[in-house]
Amino acid sequence: MKSVISLKGKVEILDIDEPLVEANYVSVETIYSAISSGTELLLKNIKSENPIQLGYSAMGVVREIGEGVTHVQKGQRVACYGSPYTRHAEILAVPKHLVVPLPDTCTSKDAAFVGLGAIAIHALRQADLRFGESVVVVGLGILGQIAGRIADISGNRVIGFDLLAERCTKLSEAISAQVYDQVEDVSRAVVSLDQHQGVDAVVICANGANSGMIDQALRWIRDRGRIIIVGDVKMDFDRELMFAKEAQILISRAGGPGRYHESYESKGVDYPIGYVRWTEGRNMAEYIRLLAEQRISIQRLITHELSLLSMTEAYEMLSKSPRDVLGVLIDYGKV
Repeated sequence: MKSVISLKGKVEILDIDEPLVEANYVSVETIYSAISSGTELLLKNIKSENPIQLGYSAMGVVREIGEGVTHVQKGQRVACYGSPYTRHAEILAVPKHLVVPLPDTCTSKDAAFVGLGAIAIHALRQADLRFGESVVVVGLGILGQIAGRIADISGNRVIGFDLLAERCTKLSEAISAQVYDQVEDVSRAVVSLDQHQGVDAVVICANGANSGMIDQALRWIRDRGRIIIVGDVKMDFDRELMFAKEAQILISRAGGPGRYHESYESKGVDYPIGYVRWTEGRNMAEYIRLLAEQRISIQRLITHELSLLSMTEAYEMLSKSPRDVLGVLIDYGKV
């Protein structure tokens, strides 16, 4: 089977053996996988002598199930998440907690972005936003676009910010948010909220943002507000700004509790819902529910659909044409 890696900063497509299906794993034939531009470009640009697998969000059809898997069946459409199990490859072997069945009303293309959906949902949970509260979403790439949409349908007041006007337009066309490409405009919008008290949270989805972004976010939030770091942001900030508001600056780790934990992922040991309400698997399922109930849609965010053999072109577009590229879907020609 074919699989995509980065080696010494270059994208390569390799022919490798199909992964074996063990207990608590599901074998999936990939139909679509989605590119996470921020994470994957960072990995792709690492000049490593060892191959780096690319990709972590996909959907496909179940080929085989291992012992201990009961929630999906052979031939069923499913969404998958989480490197190194889910990647840009023709066949995947994915732990059961990272595989979610798809209702008939959920489109395959939207479902391929399940990893990004789970990450966006976990970031908003970290922000601990309640109905009617306000949030600034910084960075309106594919992840920020999804986060903004979910915050909106959750009853939050959303302000979006991105330096690219094209991305601002995408969000403003989809939801009733205030969206700006200038910091000064965001600051004026924040001042107008809640009697000049500031927003409840800022979610930073931008990769490569400079250290001044956190300081700016500290100025936007209310007293004891929260800043959630999702993207790759330099963690320098003014202590006095943080101290003055007794602010919280939190990291949002991927799709939620369970990520990178061997017992949860590889061994299939779930966390009791009474102790961990929203695991990464439950966040995945929640994203799929939102799609199935047509509360959100990703279709208009998909700007390019390419074949697996065009992966080099895909990363070049993401690097060189960010104004024109947003959601990139890889089609494995199985439909």
